[in-house]
Amino acid sequence: MTAQQSSTAPVGSGEDQFPAGAQVFVRDEVWLVRNSVRTEHDGAKVDVVGVSDFVRDQEAVFFTGLDTIELIDPRRTKLVRDESSNFRRSRLFLEAVLRKTALPQSERRLALADSFLLDSLPYQRRPAELALSGRNLRPRLLIADVVGLGKTLEIGLTLAELIRRGRGERILVVTPQHVLEQFQHELWTRFAIPLVRLDSVGIERIQREIPAGRNPFTYFKRVIVSIDTLKNTDQYKHHLERINWDAVVIDESHNLINRGSLRNQLAQILAPRTDALILASATPHNGDAKSFAELISLLDPAAIRDPEHYRAEDIEHLFIRRTKISPEVREQMKGQWADRGPSQSVRCAATPAEEKIFEELAAVWLPGENGTSVSGVPLFPYTLLKSFLSSHAALKATVAARIKTLEKKDEPTATRAELAALRTLQELVAPMTEADSAKFAALVEQLKAIGVGPKSDARVVVFSERVQTLEWLRTVLPAALGFRGRAAEESTRVMHGGLSDEQQMQCVEDFGLADAPVRILLTGDVASEGVNLHRQCHQLIHYDVPWSLIRIEQRNGRIDRYGQAHQPQFRALILTSEVEGAKDDTVVAERLLDREDQAHRALGTAEAVTGLYRAEAEEKSLIQDLLRGRTVDESLDTRRAEAEADAAMDDFLADFFGSVGDAEPGAENGDQQDAEGSSAGASTPGDAGGGNAAVPRLFTSTAEFLDEALREVFPDATTSLDLHRDTESGLLSFRPPTDLVHRLKALPLDYVREQRLRERLLVTFNRRLAEHSLKRARESSNSSWPEISLLTDLHPVVEWLTDKVLVRLGRQEALIITADVPEPTYLVQGVYSNALGRPTVVKWMGVTRGGTVEDDMVGLLHRSGVGPTMANPMRHSEPATGLEAGIPDALAAAEQFLDRHRDAWDEPLRKPIDDYKARLGNWEQPTLAGERTKKSLASFADSLLTTGRPLMRVLAVLVPDPEAPTRPPSTA
Repeated sequence: MTAQQSSTAPVGSGEDQFPAGAQVFVRDEVWLVRNSVRTEHDGAKVDVVGVSDFVRDQEAVFFTGLDTIELIDPRRTKLVRDESSNFRRSRLFLEAVLRKTALPQSERRLALADSFLLDSLPYQRRPAELALSGRNLRPRLLIADVVGLGKTLEIGLTLAELIRRGRGERILVVTPQHVLEQFQHELWTRFAIPLVRLDSVGIERIQREIPAGRNPFTYFKRVIVSIDTLKNTDQYKHHLERINWDAVVIDESHNLINRGSLRNQLAQILAPRTDALILASATPHNGDAKSFAELISLLDPAAIRDPEHYRAEDIEHLFIRRTKISPEVREQMKGQWADRGPSQSVRCAATPAEEKIFEELAAVWLPGENGTSVSGVPLFPYTLLKSFLSSHAALKATVAARIKTLEKKDEPTATRAELAALRTLQELVAPMTEADSAKFAALVEQLKAIGVGPKSDARVVVFSERVQTLEWLRTVLPAALGFRGRAAEESTRVMHGGLSDEQQMQCVEDFGLADAPVRILLTGDVASEGVNLHRQCHQLIHYDVPWSLIRIEQRNGRIDRYGQAHQPQFRALILTSEVEGAKDDTVVAERLLDREDQAHRALGTAEAVTGLYRAEAEEKSLIQDLLRGRTVDESLDTRRAEAEADAAMDDFLADFFGSVGDAEPGAENGDQQDAEGSSAGASTPGDAGGGNAAVPRLFTSTAEFLDEALREVFPDATTSLDLHRDTESGLLSFRPPTDLVHRLKALPLDYVREQRLRERLLVTFNRRLAEHSLKRARESSNSSWPEISLLTDLHPVVEWLTDKVLVRLGRQEALIITADVPEPTYLVQGVYSNALGRPTVVKWMGVTRGGTVEDDMVGLLHRSGVGPTMANPMRHSEPATGLEAGIPDALAAAEQFLDRHRDAWDEPLRKPIDDYKARLGNWEQPTLAGERTKKSLASFADSLLTTGRPLMRVLAVLVPDPEAPTRPPSTA
């Protein structure tokens, strides 16, 4: 609020903003502002916590359209003496205001990247840099890095930076059900970003607890939900259409492409109702330019003029993609990610029983060029073959299902021959056991060679496409490896799409815990996307091989990923036959393994080899080519040649696979920064002149601030909090008070319960200790949640103490600090905002009584001797009333200073908006809806510009020591 403006300015004027850390008067009580955003219908939405006695520490939300929210007039600021030792109270208050104030839109550089529990890898920061670069009106992007590079960490960094800018209060993360807990775990343990996991049962529970008709998605600020839960648009659509998010993350976003699908409908609902939108997928395309354009349109509807003809540079501001062999990744990952070993083919000579089935398949079902298959469905013989190459159990199920289908047709003449052939196969496969399986014998041999057994910690992932194969292996494999009794049951877990999300997550968690008894994870391809299986395992066996290069690579990526300490080892069981014309595993599987390995080493990915970009499409195309008499190599090479001949395909996907956004090794952030401070090219998305963001701080570290805050807020913390400090390790242990326990509701429920956080918290600033705790949790058999959490700027404990510091200062009060200044100097905060209520420019100023303005408040404080070693002389040069009389003039001088420089500060913001509007002018849409979208986007672009007068706030006053030698005052 300026020196003259009213606290009841109309919404949209730019003068109804309430900065974090300010105090407001609502319903006869004083509240501290935590966050403020503009809403479409109810004015500004202001999140607050109580300050006055009756509402102290209570959380609430008010809307200017419904309540009168009085932002305290800065001209009426009351000055009070700070009599604390070393002016601790003042220093803490100023630091707390600095921390609570959102970074302005003009700050493009990263502020928090070095404070989290992860390795310092610049390539993982660049998605966040791109999101903040200003090349997009909103922080929206597609992270398309290949499997294993750490997309979850990249998402976490991006969300953290949005939170620091006041643009991450309400977060929705949507993932496949089997990675919910994994994603939730990474964001909390690495970044201290808590997400509450919701499933259909959890949502129903919330609906029972809240008033009828209340939106369950407003109950928690930051949630993670399975896409399989949310895609039920009939059940949740009306709730989702009535809520806006600051940020939405959709993992494995290639599943959104099919127009009309439930997942696509969900994306269409969420995209226009969020500011930031982060899509993540290693395979975000299906080879069709139009489908990929539809995915991009979720990020920016006006990004592509012609959805069938465009190039990568048209949309490079919206996506980033790197592979393991990309220069920057390869350079930065040296020694941190072991190179994968070769894909080893383990040939298994078919048993006599299996050879009889090969003979039957070759003679009756797949007779070669001169024969005719007994089946009238050309693809079904290959379904039989793939089932058999998986296991006799899978073949038995496939034959039984086909017999049932044909019998239902009630067409005895048409189906007689095929039914007879099926019953022959049924008779051949019925007596088969594990003793008749060459692959099973080879699997047992390989597992023993790896060291899997009752007295070993070795772990292996075994993949199979067929549920029947997985279930059969579970019954026979443990005993063959020497497991007995309870150990046999505990040693092996099965995971496939038929399990519930809780069961799938439990499988993944148990396999990642070192002390858990599970040694073998038998899994279908449900685990081939997004699941981390590398924590305790570097051995993978393909019991059967999918007929898709993409699927093979996705499987391998479960253990070949960032954080893998050992060389990943891959084996594939290859069933061979002596039967003439038999299509054993050497015909397809072995060739695909070799081609995937070649592509991975040469290109970093196998996805572009066929030009089909979808596992299902690759398999279907391959089978069709096999029916035409082509070999695997002929099929792969022909299909790629056809794709390269397609001009539209070449236009964008060839460039797309050229590692878009890949920087050269050694390139520092901001090396190619343009004059306006935005990125000059895809290789340097961040405006990073000078590296990290210039975040004003009075304390040298968050640890120093927290230590001082504890002493100030809880002088008897040893008693009141039962606080214990381990000075050697840096561990803090204390009993959380009631108001902090209330905040813990935002943490993962399993974590709170398992670690008994309501009874005691263990926190630390020591990264090594936090990492050790995380590692120890993974080695536990009980829980993967660490007992010690790393304190970051985003941690609830830090936010809680920051708020406790702020509420200690009374309504409309600012402190007087005796410092080394020649005349009284008012510390003033000035904030310009846009029409959406987000800060565009934030200035921290010192204004002398003579009207001189300095816009480096922190520098002024340091030069004036304000710090932990300063003494408080408890003497004052003049009464507080005399200093208060100078406040209006100081505010007027500060506002004049801001007004003089406003255009210069606005220029870096204005240019990308003008560029976007120019691009929007060239976006032609023939439909009325398209024109409405165009006008809406243009209006949104304008809303990002600074509007109205600045909000002003007096924070403190520096006064000279009356007994210190006088210095001449500054002159303007």
